[in-house]
Amino acid sequence: MATIDITRKHGLAKDAARTHAEGLAKSLESKFNLTWKWVGDAIHFEAPSGPAKGTKGEVHVQDASIRVAIDLPFLLRAFKGTIEEKVNEKLAKMG
Repeated sequence: MATIDITRKHGLAKDAARTHAEGLAKSLESKFNLTWKWVGDAIHFEAPSGPAKGTKGEVHVQDASIRVAIDLPFLLRAFKGTIEEKVNEKLAKMG
């Protein structure tokens, strides 16, 4: 079960939503040393090292919504509220 699970509607074409999701993944990759890959319509990511070590999850892009599910390791759960806020801010920019 994910520590953070957010689903938001979007008004974008699916390809545009995928582009936004990939941009999010690329920014997280550089900030938190995450590795990620597309699997169908979902980006699967994990942090094998660095400040977010042990974090894993997915960003699933659907026709009218996007779902972000993140499993935080125990030591990062204290920052759950802050992380949720940042994810919501990024998703709000999608439209």
